[in-house]
Amino acid sequence: MSKYTIAWMPGDGVGNDVMEGTRIVLDQLKLDAEYVHCDIGWEFWCKEGNALPDRTVEALKGTTCGLFGAITSKPQDEAKEELIPSLKNTGLVYFSPIVKLRQMFNLHTNMRPCKSYVGNPLNYRGNSITNPSGADVPIDQVVFRENTEGMYGGVEFFPLPEDVYNALCANPKMKPWKAKGLENVALSTRIVSKQGCTSICKQAFEFAHKNGRKRVTLIEKPNVLRETGGLMTRCFREVAKSYPHIWADEANIDAICMWMFKNPQDYSVLVAENMFGDIVSDLCAGLIGGLGFAPSANMGDTYAVFEPTHGSAPKYAGQYKVNPIAMILTAKMMLDWLGEKDMATRLEAAVARVIIEGKVRTYDMGGKATTLDVSRAIADYASQGVRQTV
Repeated sequence: MSKYTIAWMPGDGVGNDVMEGTRIVLDQLKLDAEYVHCDIGWEFWCKEGNALPDRTVEALKGTTCGLFGAITSKPQDEAKEELIPSLKNTGLVYFSPIVKLRQMFNLHTNMRPCKSYVGNPLNYRGNSITNPSGADVPIDQVVFRENTEGMYGGVEFFPLPEDVYNALCANPKMKPWKAKGLENVALSTRIVSKQGCTSICKQAFEFAHKNGRKRVTLIEKPNVLRETGGLMTRCFREVAKSYPHIWADEANIDAICMWMFKNPQDYSVLVAENMFGDIVSDLCAGLIGGLGFAPSANMGDTYAVFEPTHGSAPKYAGQYKVNPIAMILTAKMMLDWLGEKDMATRLEAAVARVIIEGKVRTYDMGGKATTLDVSRAIADYASQGVRQTV
């Protein structure tokens, strides 16, 4: 019997390509695991009306954790149009399966490391004023994103129901919308709780404490989003009191996009609610070479699903063209979570070695290697026991 049972969810598009490459690496590391294939993604929405079939949910309950490739999501109108004929006009509503997984399994913490590796030609180099040498700017940031609340909670309306409008009319700011006609009004909610805000802030500070990081930055917009942003800010400040040795500072979402571009090396741990965390983590990825280098983990108290930050890139599906490093580093995060620290260290060291040598590169890095070429090169170094990251 295997030590671990891992839900294997390639998903859509290039998710299949990068997962195949990652399996090469995990097998070379000899991870003692059974991989259970699970159906998820756009194909199952189109032909079954459910991108996260019930059979997959049941299968996940019997696994140690999940490894996920990529997902295709489209606006509601387009999603309904792509249903098979027998499912059209049946009242089905598309909902992102990865968002549903996060909520269903209470995967409250999304962790997204963004680290520049020496030799990556896509690393951020700063501007000519602050960095006249043109050398890489070292970046090692970790974004903690609240994963189940906020703007991605899925509580939305269109058209705006009369009873919802009436319930909100105690706020005089709602009244002008009636004149536009409720049939013309869409409403998305940003619902956060004290528990959710406190939890994600604690996760960020505790990570900083355990890993010797000196700064935790809150990303919010409380000067406009006064109640939800205000609650998050108050929770952040309260949690910060328990970590007096860590510099706790705050930045508005718009301002941080400028400051991180200008001085990315100044930031270490960043914490945000759901949508702001999603936005800023893509900015972080851009600083280290793009989404092909950006892993992530969705973690709860007892279960976790690991996925790269990138999407499904349908135009490249099956071409084995895309960079697998984000997916492979995602597997590294899974190994850390499983307690397989030695394997995780060897895997990251192998990634760093392949990058600095520059012999095997996918198209985004200026090379001609395939997804599987890069995966095999990393697997070879990982199996040789390379331990020192470069």
